[in-house]
Amino acid sequence: MGSWTTLGPAVLSLAGVALGAAGTLVGQYLVSRANARQVEAQESAAHRAELKGVILKFLGVAFQVKKAVPAPSDADDSLEGLVEELWLAHAELDLAARTEPLRGAAYRFAARLTEASRSSAVDAAVLHRAQVEFMDAAYVDLWPGQRRDSAAL
Repeated sequence: MGSWTTLGPAVLSLAGVALGAAGTLVGQYLVSRANARQVEAQESAAHRAELKGVILKFLGVAFQVKKAVPAPSDADDSLEGLVEELWLAHAELDLAARTEPLRGAAYRFAARLTEASRSSAVDAAVLHRAQVEFMDAAYVDLWPGQRRDSAAL
């Protein structure tokens, strides 16, 4: 009995220290995991904002080219400048895109617009399909894993 009264408090103190150390380690692990998730979410949001800006720039130039295509060829120099600007915006988008489908759709849309700018016959349906394909791919790249509401289209 005498040995427990002297040894008991020491064993309980040691168990308390071990339990406290384990609690601290678990707490630090949970905090580091939460911090990693927060950093990942911030990086994802920053990339999404950058990609959105690049996509909007590409679309702005694409719509300028699309608008100038059916016009008479009085402004061939300005149209050629717009096409060059379109391919520069495409290159920027190609660097920022996460997925290959977006890169491919952007390329096909830019290629169709370039063909339309150099041809007298413009197939509006082909341009529209390329544009829709691009918009769908952009949506998937911006919000991966989320379903696009087709009723809103």
